[in-house]
Amino acid sequence: MYDVPHLRFPEFTEEWERCKVSELLDFYSTNSLCWEQLEYDTNAMMNLHYGLIHVGLPTMVDLAKDKLPNIKEDNMPKNFELSKEGDVAFADASEDTNEVAKAIEFYNLAGKTVVCGLHTIHGRDNKHKTVVGFKGYAFSSTAFHNQIRRIAQGTKIYSISTKNFSECYIGLPSKPEQTKIATLFRLIDERISTQNKIIEKLQSLIKGLVDELMMVLLQGELYPFSSFYIKAGEGGTPTTSVDEYYSEGTIPFIRIDDLTCKYLISNKDFITELGMQKSSAWLIPSQSVIYSNGATIGAISINKYPVCTKQGILGIVPKTNINVEYLYLLMSSSYFSKEVSRIITEGTMKTAYLKDINHIKCPLPSMAQQNNITNLTSSIENKLSIEQDCLRYLNLQKQYLLRTMFI
Repeated sequence: MYDVPHLRFPEFTEEWERCKVSELLDFYSTNSLCWEQLEYDTNAMMNLHYGLIHVGLPTMVDLAKDKLPNIKEDNMPKNFELSKEGDVAFADASEDTNEVAKAIEFYNLAGKTVVCGLHTIHGRDNKHKTVVGFKGYAFSSTAFHNQIRRIAQGTKIYSISTKNFSECYIGLPSKPEQTKIATLFRLIDERISTQNKIIEKLQSLIKGLVDELMMVLLQGELYPFSSFYIKAGEGGTPTTSVDEYYSEGTIPFIRIDDLTCKYLISNKDFITELGMQKSSAWLIPSQSVIYSNGATIGAISINKYPVCTKQGILGIVPKTNINVEYLYLLMSSSYFSKEVSRIITEGTMKTAYLKDINHIKCPLPSMAQQNNITNLTSSIENKLSIEQDCLRYLNLQKQYLLRTMFI
């Protein structure tokens, strides 16, 4: 049958209804309050800012545990529509076509009053064709976002409006099937949330241990950071797009978003299709520390294989008397982060220049002591690596189901 997804629960066999989004949802006006007009932890009306749709909120928003900012006094909008459980909100703009029309659904308002704000589109199924919990995942599906990518307008910033929803549809199964799909995805999201908490606890444990060790080492002799490496620098920005420029090489290109765990590349299967190196990119040899000194300052990893990168990321090759694992722990410590924060230069983008980082005074114990320090943290880090792999596979599972369980 044509109007069914590739993957579904076996007890359901009937075809799905294809429904235009503009016919499914009624849309309501939103406000334009900026972050300066919002604050957290008051009893005032809550406001959904589009930035929280992109980062910070799950697909199913449950205000019994998720946080939204409150509207500051004297900034209350004159006209507004209160959100209801089952309402959806889309982010109407993004620099990434994959993020345009990213959606959340209000799953549980926990008795709180909420309005939708800046750069959001507020929709409601007044015809009651869907169950609470289904729409957020349907609007997160690959089938829906493939349509959005075709119609999103803009060059540097892509955007949509409610008019665009007359060109998009989603598939609607029976309500019992909707409920089962929504329950599956909600359970996966809860498992992902639990996994993130496990990782955060392990990271906190490692950080606390490293900080305690650094406090002891800082009582001894200190050396400028420039004495810790034999080669460091940052790549230039290619003259053509990343996709085009690196399409024929063999070495992966990495971005700041890739610096999410200790080991940047744990095996060759992880090498991204996006990154293929050509001559003018900054090439970083294996067993170096990769450190973001622009945008997301402090993101850090160790690369096990050669990589290339762009502006805003440092590649630091340690000297022979420096254990790369120790260098990673040093640069991850609260002490180092605090010292870097003192030298950040404000501009178009916050930057910590290497010439300034070089002057930071750092402890340099013997190689035997460095090895002892890294051995103390290695077992916890191995556990962390396993948990991060588990998280990656959970997210891959979710993305697979978003591709195959909707039309």
